[in-house]
Amino acid sequence: MAPSQKVVCVKQVKQETAEEWDETMPLPGDIIEGVGEDSADEAFVSAKARADLNSQLGRIHRVAGAVWLKVRRGEGTIKLRVCVVPVANGKLQKKFTVRAASDERHVAVLAEMTFQECFDLQEMSRRVVNLDFKGFHRKGIKYDWKHKVGSCLPDRRSTVVSSILFMPLSRERGMKAPTVRAMAWFSAAISSGIPLVFTTIQTEQIITSETSQTTSRQQNTNMTTPNRTLPTTGRVQIQMDIKRTEEGFICVNSVARGTAAERAGLGQLFQQANRTRHLLVISRLKGKSLMPSTVDSDGLIQCCDNADIRRELFFAMEKADSIQLHLMSWPSEAVVSSPASVVATLRPPESY
Repeated sequence: MAPSQKVVCVKQVKQETAEEWDETMPLPGDIIEGVGEDSADEAFVSAKARADLNSQLGRIHRVAGAVWLKVRRGEGTIKLRVCVVPVANGKLQKKFTVRAASDERHVAVLAEMTFQECFDLQEMSRRVVNLDFKGFHRKGIKYDWKHKVGSCLPDRRSTVVSSILFMPLSRERGMKAPTVRAMAWFSAAISSGIPLVFTTIQTEQIITSETSQTTSRQQNTNMTTPNRTLPTTGRVQIQMDIKRTEEGFICVNSVARGTAAERAGLGQLFQQANRTRHLLVISRLKGKSLMPSTVDSDGLIQCCDNADIRRELFFAMEKADSIQLHLMSWPSEAVVSSPASVVATLRPPESY
């Protein structure tokens, strides 16, 4: 048959969820060779034009809701069990079409098209229904997020992902300059001993007054290790000093011997960090992030005030309150590919 010869075929289907198509349904490009009330070969009546097929479907619709279609798909023919349905908005003559027996959403739009047009549609349909392209069917399942967040994180407000937003300086245009500054900040932080792992830079466009500028966002990731809890006796003496680095990170600067901080494991982690020339970074205090968050358009790093952190620790000591710290450190003395986060909880004695 000539590629330009016209035949009756499925032009499209109204079901938009292509991932749910399968080979038992009428698919775009199927050439309709016949229609029959049962699947026996002798029961099929050929359909050489859209009007002929419409007449046969209308007759069958009056006596039965289902019908068999013989369609040419690729090099062979297959038989499909379908349901006959009326076409909405039929004007002069009532029209009929078919839908998949297994899915009432899958309604075929029939038309007369050339063989070449049908073959092109068949190739598209083959790709849709082929498992090599679409994979297995997917479904939504319930998940107890509240329980998982509460039980699988050291702190339900904790995250192992941190990001910092770099705003363009007043005269900067494009993404190159903010990206250069972002990478300089990251490289300097690593060189000073901050245990960070770079993951990605994301850029987005912002509008300042009437000028389009670019924002560069850097995201750094660390890992989490189990909590460390301190059992104490007597009055709690935290006795640890902190400092803030040039890049805006709050770090442990010293840990006094024989104190709650040392017994919580901070002394060991501090010594380990020193041996590997890394800093022991406090990423969260009482669930609140201490990580630098933004570099503004003046080039200032927006970060936590270390004086405020010292006051928070002092008040906790005065009130004998429990206080929880999240600390970033490498999990062993050897430098590895990803850092870990450790949580230390300083608790007052029960008898206090």
